Amino acid sequence: MLPDEQASPEQIEILRAMTGAQRLHLAEQLYWSARRMKSTGLRAQHPDWTEQQIEAETTRILLHAVS
Repeated sequence: MLPDEQASPEQIEILRAMTGAQRLHLAEQLYWSARRMKSTGLRAQHPDWTEQQIEAETTRILLHAVS
């Protein structure tokens, strides 16, 4: 992990104070945000693609993503 990707002590404290349900909800929000950003980028790169093509490529990319 890069130094700027590491959670600060304050962030860690906030996450530890959250319930499991709250953390799960946060993870879900992050996932949908990532999908929207990826779809937006693909639309800009491929203005001729249909919405179905955008969604299929977004899904393909996220299914094969690694961290």
